[in-house]
Amino acid sequence: MPSTSYLIAVLAIVFTITLALRALPFAVLGRLRGSAMVQQLSVWMPVGILAILAVTALHGTITTDPHGMAYALLAVAVTIGVHLAFGHRTILSVGIGTALYVVLLNTL
Repeated sequence: MPSTSYLIAVLAIVFTITLALRALPFAVLGRLRGSAMVQQLSVWMPVGILAILAVTALHGTITTDPHGMAYALLAVAVTIGVHLAFGHRTILSVGIGTALYVVLLNTL
């Protein structure tokens, strides 16, 4: 078992690196705010992150449950519909789509 001082040192290093990596984009963003690339990223990055999240979250259920694919596609369609119908509110659309998916998996 490593000593307490060793564990504290490792945690301090990890904390410093994590803080620096999280703060660096915000420090650079101030200078790049008018950049066309940053403006494009601000549009497409949330969509990409949600797509990656959806694929990784649904992969296990789709491959193990025969009805999982239909439930997932229905929940994704509802999520998209709610997102477009209610003013691009991501938390609302993801919340409703997730709730629908959970209800479908657990009741049907």
